[in-house]
Amino acid sequence: MYLHAHRQAILMASLAGLVSATLPHISNAQSATPVDMPAVKVESGAQGDTAFNPATPPQVNKSSVPLNETPQTITVIPRAVLDSQQAQTLADALHDVPGVVANTFGRRGWDDLIIRGQTASDSLFLDGLRTAASNHIAEQLFGVQQVEVLKGPASLLYGQVLPGGLVNMVSKRPQPDAFANVETTVGTHNFYQGTVDMGTPLSDNGKAAFRINALTMNSRDATDYVWYRNRWIAPSLSLDLGPRTDFTILTSYQERSYIRQQGLPLAGSINFNPNGEIPRRRFIGEPDQDPYRGYQSRIGYAFTHRFDGGWTINQNLRYQQYTLNGQLVSNSSLLADNQTLRRTATDQHWDGNTISLDTNAQRTFDAGAWGQHELTVGTDYLRSRDNTLSTTCTVGTLNVYNPVYGSAIKCPATPRTDSQNTVSDIGLYLRDQVKLGERWRILAGVRHDLAATYTTNHLNSTRQDDSARAYTGSGALMYELFPGVRPYISYATSFTPNSGTDVNGNGFDPETGRQWEAGVKFDFDGGATQLTVAAFDLRRHHVLQSDPVNDDFSIAVGEQRSRGGEIGFVSDFDNGLSLMGGYAYTAATITDDGGQDPSTNGTRLNNVPRHSFTLYSRYRLSGDLRGWELNAGARGESNRYTYGYYLPGYVVADVGVAYQAERWRAALTVKNVFDKQYYAGGLAAAVAMGDDRNVMLTLGYRY
Repeated sequence: MYLHAHRQAILMASLAGLVSATLPHISNAQSATPVDMPAVKVESGAQGDTAFNPATPPQVNKSSVPLNETPQTITVIPRAVLDSQQAQTLADALHDVPGVVANTFGRRGWDDLIIRGQTASDSLFLDGLRTAASNHIAEQLFGVQQVEVLKGPASLLYGQVLPGGLVNMVSKRPQPDAFANVETTVGTHNFYQGTVDMGTPLSDNGKAAFRINALTMNSRDATDYVWYRNRWIAPSLSLDLGPRTDFTILTSYQERSYIRQQGLPLAGSINFNPNGEIPRRRFIGEPDQDPYRGYQSRIGYAFTHRFDGGWTINQNLRYQQYTLNGQLVSNSSLLADNQTLRRTATDQHWDGNTISLDTNAQRTFDAGAWGQHELTVGTDYLRSRDNTLSTTCTVGTLNVYNPVYGSAIKCPATPRTDSQNTVSDIGLYLRDQVKLGERWRILAGVRHDLAATYTTNHLNSTRQDDSARAYTGSGALMYELFPGVRPYISYATSFTPNSGTDVNGNGFDPETGRQWEAGVKFDFDGGATQLTVAAFDLRRHHVLQSDPVNDDFSIAVGEQRSRGGEIGFVSDFDNGLSLMGGYAYTAATITDDGGQDPSTNGTRLNNVPRHSFTLYSRYRLSGDLRGWELNAGARGESNRYTYGYYLPGYVVADVGVAYQAERWRAALTVKNVFDKQYYAGGLAAAVAMGDDRNVMLTLGYRY
């Protein structure tokens, strides 16, 4: 049996109320001595911290324990790095993280990513809450104060997420001081962007404050006829409810329109074609096809209250809704002449809404010989509804060497897909982080999820209901061998429901995952330099695969495995030099296809490089050259297997220079400075081109 959405909501509210009501009584009855620990806070001022290595713990861990004492791999990309690089997209930010592959399907308008060899495109979170069960509209990076990447299974705190890891973005928040920043950016491919970031206090102490971020952007693309337009605004308001309470309302609205960039056929790009190489700028769609038009709005709040006796309650809530419509023209296959392309057109529509709620209570206390504890008990709720309408259309062929556009896209009245998918989940979690003496740290946690999926097919008026229960958890042990040297070992599990049925009408077992991780964390110079070395062994079970006998159905028998090692580092030196980067080795393969096709056992997973590295540096000059900043970076990947062929490895480099005066700022960045031609990823019938050389100039003024 499963809980219906409204029953889950009632239960969720009841649990939250119960926790709130009982906390004062629990705190009064607690005999252990409270321990004062710093609150988890993310600074997000107008100028922000200039350090690459932020001092505050990451929000994604829901803890005040410092990052260098946390026995798992977490990477934080702060606003200082995003501004220095002039990062425009989430993929730009994730290029700084070893073991993460971003933009695997090119510039298609969505956020596509892989973490530790496993897909993670639907594991995106904003302020600790899932953005949506299905991610169709790219996130706007300008409103983000920092990006956090948690690697490995995260079901303990976040429920149904795939085991590779997740990405959490932290929104900019109101500040106690008045400020106003205005910037304009111009760049290659007729890129124009204007941004405003301003705020003002609403009370004498600055705790009540207002902030608004806004952006407008228009751009062309390296591919002919492809363009982008984005409009975004995000007001936020903090209220003064007393010294023990923090309350911030967060809202945003986005309009995003674009013509989708869909890549090139294999022959003439990655593979030989007797007619020569297809120009990389070639557009294989129709210039007059309907662009994608997306609209997304969000409203929510972040609430914290600190009780007497050491208990703190945190609650985050968000409601969001979206709509996305557009047409896609994709590759099918080349005719015998190797220049005439068969094409397939699809008219697509999505709309949906998501409500997310997370409530947790924390207390730190000293239990004497049993150590110092940070206890977290929480409950979260997710309900996401997505409507999908998709129609397969016809469109004429195209000569990719001498294109003549103008073929009409003809769509039948009957869609191919017309469905509604509703996902709901309620979870309860408990975690204890213990510090024994001066050297030992122990982490242990357990979670229970009750998930349900309801899928309605409007074409045949059928409905499939699935439900699943699961226990997940994690445990870890860390020991401070020497000051600043902390080896650790951890084990964690994950859970994700599988929707749909097999050919016999039976539902699928949920997908599960598990990971062992061992590593060492180093910190030097009081934490200004941090280095993490980690090895991991990750497995996914009950992975859905196509039924080889019945093409329209799936089977849940597969197993995938990712093994590897990572090195990540960040440092802020006293001489003005800051570094961030790392290296990853990832061996991701199919280890069990359930006996359907034994030849696939041992096959590498698509678009996962065995070797990858990233390095970014910034040097801030001093003396007579104070205010000047030089930066440079490089990243690369080895060859990648994808759908039966290999994409070659590549290395790209970026350089930049900036000047910061008292009130104004100028920055010039050249991305892919050597104009390296590479492929971002591959599909069965197409490859996605990587970004070409891109020059960006930003001028800003601070009031």
